[in-house]
Order: sequence, then C-alpha cells, then structure tokens
Amino acid sequence: METDGAKCMCERSYVEVEGKMFNDAIHGSISIHPLCVQIIDTPQFQRLRFLKMVGSCYFVFPAAAHNRFEHSLGVCYLAGKLVRAIQSRQPELNINSEDVLSVEVAGLCHDLGHGPFSHLWEEFVEMSPRKEKWTHEEASEKMFDYLIEANNLSEYFNKYDLDIQFIKKLICGLTESERQKNEKAFLYEIVANKRTGVDVDKWDYFLRDGHNLGIRVKFDYHRLVKYSRVIQVDGEWQICMRDKECNNLYDMFHARETLHRTAYQHRVVKIIDSMLIDAFLCADEHIKYQGKDGTNYALRNVCDDMSAYTNLIDDIFHRILLAKGDHPDLVKAKEILENILKRRLYIYVGQTEPNDEISQEKLLDTISSNIPEESSLEREELGIQKVRFNYGLGEKNPIEYIRFYSKNSPNEARKIQEEEISSMLPQRFQERRFRLIYKSNKEKDFNDAQKAFKNACKQLNMNAPSLADFPIHLQSS
Repeated sequence: METDGAKCMCERSYVEVEGKMFNDAIHGSISIHPLCVQIIDTPQFQRLRFLKMVGSCYFVFPAAAHNRFEHSLGVCYLAGKLVRAIQSRQPELNINSEDVLSVEVAGLCHDLGHGPFSHLWEEFVEMSPRKEKWTHEEASEKMFDYLIEANNLSEYFNKYDLDIQFIKKLICGLTESERQKNEKAFLYEIVANKRTGVDVDKWDYFLRDGHNLGIRVKFDYHRLVKYSRVIQVDGEWQICMRDKECNNLYDMFHARETLHRTAYQHRVVKIIDSMLIDAFLCADEHIKYQGKDGTNYALRNVCDDMSAYTNLIDDIFHRILLAKGDHPDLVKAKEILENILKRRLYIYVGQTEPNDEISQEKLLDTISSNIPEESSLEREELGIQKVRFNYGLGEKNPIEYIRFYSKNSPNEARKIQEEEISSMLPQRFQERRFRLIYKSNKEKDFNDAQKAFKNACKQLNMNAPSLADFPIHLQSS
C-alpha cells in the first residue's frame, strides 16, 4: 500500500517528468506542471508578454524591459516551492496534491488582470470618469474565469480535482473572519499575504526588478522557505518564521523601500507616469476596443469585457500615436506621447513633506491662489504628485505582524521585540512627499510656480519646499 509520503514523491516525480522546463533568469531551470502549461499556452496568459513589469521605469532604466509573463512563471515556481516545503515538514497539516497545484495555479494567474504599464493603468482608471471602482486583482479573477471558458480548460481542472473558486480565493485572499474559520488559512498567505506582506509574489518581483533595474537587492528567500512553519496563533493558522530570520526579513522589506525610492517613484519616472495618464485621459473616448458582443469600449471601460481586455496591452502607446482623427483631445494625447519620446517632459518644481490634514487638492488650490496676478501661469499647468516610501504597511513596522518560533519551541509563536534584534533599527517606516510639477516650458512661469509653492507651504504651516534647480531648456520670456 502506498504511503502518503510515497504518494507525494510519485507526484513530484510526475511533475518533473511530465512538466515543462523553463530557463528563468532569476531561478534557473524551473519545472512547471502540465496544467499550468495548458494555462500558459492561451492568448489570455500570453498577453502578459506585452505588459512591462515596471511600466514607465523602462523610459528611465534601459534594461528594465522584463514583463509580467516571466514574473508570473517565477511566482508559480516559488509558490510550489514554499507549499511543498511546508508539506514535507508538517504532514499533520494534511496538505494534499490538490492544495499544492491550486497554490501553483494561483501564483501563475495572480497578475492576469494587470493593464498597460502595470499599476499606472489603475491610476488612470481611478482618475477617469468611470463610475465603478476597479482593481487589477478583481480583473485577474475575471480573466481567470474567461481564460478557462474561452479555452475549454474545465476538463483539465476536473482531471486534477481542482476547485476554481478556491484558486480565485488564493489569488485575492481571505477576510479576517474567513481566516479564523479556515484550518488551511495559511495557504492563502503564500501568493498574497495581506497580513504581513511576506509572500512569494514579492520575493520574485523584488529580485527580478532589482536584477533588471541594476539595483542590488539583498535578502535570501531560500532561508525564508526553509524556516517557514505553520503555527496556530490566536485561533488562526498562519505562516510563522524562525526567530533568527528576523534580520533577513528586515532586508526584504528594506529591498521594497529601496526599489520604490530608487526606481518605482523616481522623480523622472513619476513625471512620465503623469504624462501617460494625461495622454490616456485625453484619448479615453477616441481609442476603442471591441468586446465579445461587438460593443466598442472606451479605454476606461475595456476592463468590463475580458474579450476586449485580452487585446489591451502596452501597444496602447502607439495605437494613440497612430490613431486617425483631428479631435483636439486626441491631438493633445499624441502631442504628450511625442513629447515623451523627444524627452520634452513635464518639469519638476520641488517637493515638501505633507501634513496629515493637507490633501493634494488643498495644496494645489493654495498654490494656485498664490500665483501672481500678472503671471500667465494657469492652474491646469500644475500638478501635485503624492509619493510614499515605506516597508509595505504604511507607517507600521511589518515585523510587528509576523510571528516567530524558536529552535527549542517550534510550535509556539510570539512577537519579537525591537530591542531583541538591534538598537539600530529604523524609527520611522514611512516617508511621504508632495511633488509639484509644471506642464509647460516658460521660464517666468516656472519661477512663478516655485514662488507660489513656497508661499503656499508657508500659508499652510508645512515644511518649506526643497526647490529644483533651474532647468536649462526652458523658454525665456
């Protein structure tokens, strides 16, 4: 009679023999389960080849040309690696082969819903006239359903006895009340850990983005896999870490902050983000995508039809550039995109640290009211960007939400106090900035913008802004 351990080994051998090998730049040769290969070989998944992983960072970091496609393969691999490690160490958790494969599929499909230029598309949709709220996580669930339906994959999921609703929950996560009622709640922390932020999605993109951006990222996910352990904490089964991995976790969260500060929210990257969003807003009603029933959708609504959404990729940039028509909004959109290509970018005016009670709109209103009467500077030529650098949980220290176990007490989880780790830990875990940008190129108006910004901060009792050096390519008045 075959034991559970022997059965597990047979299943692993099957994956290795029957699966498909991919040569990945980060993880080396990785084996992907046959069901995952069926998913990969669909138009809906192949779409991820044409979505830049770090969006507009590619306009600033020339090597950052990697895509959501390879990231998704990496997350699938890491998800399987972590769940199998826990399965082998803790057989009492009753993790079966269906659980393992479900977690791998969730890792593979977690980013199906991303739009062009990744997270920037969500900002565009939020700023558009669209009535319904939209997130890429919701779109991932819809695209997952559509992928299965359009490619007749239900029989393959039935073959491996997988629950599609379970996989979708693994992608989006559980609510707090759902976690407490679920003995396998820890499975939902593997791909997207909403409790601590320690998950395989981040492990992959920190390393992959750092590699392609040329930014050194220092943390060891192999040790985190090795020392992950499921323990019941306050009635909830969750993934805990060995106490000696605390500094490794700090390195991981610091990697996130470094990537945001150095690349994702780089001053020029954010300026190009603003230009792309302005271009998409102008082109919104003039570039259409046809849905399954023949309906043509404006850009902000393409996500309502997965057939149309399958065709929405980064080539939206050139669709706008090559679009025919002389409507002023479309002409303006083309002009903005041409300016990106010619490096005629919006201009950084300066930045300040915001007060909690001051919103972007309030600051912009106050700046506008401080523009000199004789100035030709218009409010519409100014924009406020809000940027944050943190460890993933805002102003909170994410280590406080992780539970640790010791070598001598592997089934007891506890918090680790800061004084147990080091006296040199960060005292703050978030920095915020308001950046003022100027969307034209007149020298006098730029000077007026800086003066108005300085006076507005004083009027609002905010820190005096750090002002940019004078750009040499401005037109003199």
